[in-house]
Amino acid sequence: MTDYQRVADVAEIPDPGKMLVDVDGEMVALFHVGGEFYAIDDVCTHDGGPLADGELIDHKIACPRHGAKFDIRTGAALTMPALRATRAHDVKVENAGVWVRLRANATADGPMAHAVAGPATGPAAGHAGAAGQAAAPEAAAPATPPSAPEAGRSTGESSAALCEDSVRELLKQVKDPELFVNIVDLGLIYGVTLTPAADVPGKQQISVDMTMTSPACPAGPQLIGDTKRVLAAHPDVSAVEVRIVMDPPWTPDRMTDAARDQLGIF
Repeated sequence: MTDYQRVADVAEIPDPGKMLVDVDGEMVALFHVGGEFYAIDDVCTHDGGPLADGELIDHKIACPRHGAKFDIRTGAALTMPALRATRAHDVKVENAGVWVRLRANATADGPMAHAVAGPATGPAAGHAGAAGQAAAPEAAAPATPPSAPEAGRSTGESSAALCEDSVRELLKQVKDPELFVNIVDLGLIYGVTLTPAADVPGKQQISVDMTMTSPACPAGPQLIGDTKRVLAAHPDVSAVEVRIVMDPPWTPDRMTDAARDQLGIF
């Protein structure tokens, strides 16, 4: 643990207000709310977004990229898509200055930590955290990740007539490998287009516009591959194209009520 360092004058930061400061070479978001000062890492644990650039409401700061909210007092992740706390640091006011001391690790708990990494008491208990440690799910975990559907699996949807709605039903087989929620309920599917195959009469070509929760989403290649496998398994499909679309950016508002219930977000 480092010693306290003076990072700002008290008068520099309005109440409420925020400032980005450098502490021992690390960027820290400093907040002044209700007469108290707080400091957390300037890093959204979802995709590294700069928290100091976000909107501050009471004791919550929202990442400007995808809207994940953090508690400025503890660093706890409060909303999706962030799942882990960001580090909170020690702050004191002395000699009209604000002093910050870095902490070694993020230890704050919060609603999202309970929802995705706590005891198996809810539907989201099987989520694997970013550190790769999955909490025990409510039911026995499958032998293979839920996001890897069997390409040749025969389902009721696979024999149904193809239309946009039936394609979306098929895509519910594809699940995010960390959240265990399907990509349709997560709001990752922006559009589905079906076109008669010119070279194979009676079959369809499917084009899917899909987004990711962040441009650098590590699950992207897996989700694309699973999407293609699920749709290509339908007997009436001749070809599948997946196009990644980042505009408009994904936000948690795109999730269905079913996804929110599964993740314990109320």
